[in-house]
Amino acid sequence: MSNLLSNRLTEVAQLFLKLGIIGFGGPVAHIAMIEDEVVKRRQWLTQEHFLDLLGATNLIPGPNSTEMAIHIGYIYAGWLGLIVAGVCFILPAILITGLLAWVYVNYGTLPQVAPLLYGIKPVVLAIIINAIWGLGKKAIKTRQLLIIAIAVGLITWFTKVNEVIALLLGGILGMIWLRSGNQNNLMIIGLTTTTFLQTTATVNTAINNHISVPLWQLGLFFLKVGSVLFGGGYLLIAFLQGGLVEEYGWLTQQQLLDAIAIGQFTPGPVLSTATFIGYLIAGFPGAIVATLGIFLPSFLFVAALNPLMNRLRNSSWTRPFLDAVNVSAVALMVLTTVQLGIATLILPKTHSVDFLGLGMALISAVLVIRYHINTAYLILGGSMIGYLGYNYLIM
Repeated sequence: MSNLLSNRLTEVAQLFLKLGIIGFGGPVAHIAMIEDEVVKRRQWLTQEHFLDLLGATNLIPGPNSTEMAIHIGYIYAGWLGLIVAGVCFILPAILITGLLAWVYVNYGTLPQVAPLLYGIKPVVLAIIINAIWGLGKKAIKTRQLLIIAIAVGLITWFTKVNEVIALLLGGILGMIWLRSGNQNNLMIIGLTTTTFLQTTATVNTAINNHISVPLWQLGLFFLKVGSVLFGGGYLLIAFLQGGLVEEYGWLTQQQLLDAIAIGQFTPGPVLSTATFIGYLIAGFPGAIVATLGIFLPSFLFVAALNPLMNRLRNSSWTRPFLDAVNVSAVALMVLTTVQLGIATLILPKTHSVDFLGLGMALISAVLVIRYHINTAYLILGGSMIGYLGYNYLIM
C-alpha cells in the first residue's frame, strides 16, 4: 500500500510540475491542459467527475485551476497528494516570478528593460478585457444579476467601498433578491446597502491610517484576498488596485502595472503576482509571506469543503449568493480595467493618448478574443514592438 501511495505521489508531482512549467494562457488554458492529462491520457477521472469538480471550484474562493490541481491530487493520492499537487503546480510560477522580481528591482528602471515592459502593458490590458468578456458571459445569467453588477459597480466607483465589502454586499443582495424573486425585497436591499456603506466608512478610515509595512500586515492582506477571491485570479487586480495602491499606498500605479505584466508573462497561476509584489514591498521575506497568504486559503478550502460540495451546489441559499458574488466580481474587474487603461494609454510626459499602445491593445484584444491566440505569444510580440517604439514615444 505504501509503494502504491509513493508511486501515485510521484505521478502527481511529475504531472503538476510539468503543467506548472508549461501552463501559459491563464486558468481556462490550465484547466484544459489538466483535463487532457487526467481524463483523456491518464484516465484518473471520468469526464463527469471532472466536470463536477470544475463546478465545485466555482463555489469557493481562489484560482480555479490551482484548486482543480489540489482536488485531483486529493482524489488520486489522498492528503499528501493534495499538498504535492498544489505545491508542484504553483512552484514554477513562484520561482520564476521571484527571480523576475529581483531583476525588476535591480534593473527595471534601465532603458534596456523599460521598453519591454512598455510594450507588454497594452497586451495585458487586452488579456484582462478578454477575461472580463468570458467571465461576464457566464456570470450575468439574468437581468437581476446584471442589475446587481451595475449597482455594486456604481457603489464602488462613487463611494470607494472596500472590495471585500463590495463582494459581500453583492452576495447578500443576491441571496435576498434572487432566492425569493420578490420585487418588494428591493426595499430590504436598499437598507442593507445603506448599512454596509456606513460600516465601510469606518473600515476604510482605519485602513488608511497604516503607513508602515510589517510582514504580518502584508501577509494578512494577501490572506484576506485569497480568502474572498471569487471570480478567478484576474479579480486580484481589483484588490491590489483598491488596497495596495489607493488605500495603503504601498505600490504606485506604475508598479502595479509592471507586476501584472510580469505575472502574465510567467506560466502558472495568475496569483503568483503576489510573489512579485511581496518582493517589491519587503524583499524575499515579503515574497514568502505574500505567497503563503494568497495560496494557503485554496488548500484549506479544498480540504475542508470537498465532502460538502454537492450539498453546497444544491443549496437554495448558497447558489444565489455565489451567482451574485460572481457578477459583483466582474463589476469590480471592469472598474479596475478602466483605471489601468487610463494609466496605460496616457503618455506620462505629454498626457496625450498613446496611439501605439491603443493600437496594440485593440489588436491584441481581437487576437485573443476572436482567434484565441496564446497570451504568451501576444506578450512576446508586445515586448518586441515596445522595444522598437519606446524611444520615439517616451524618450
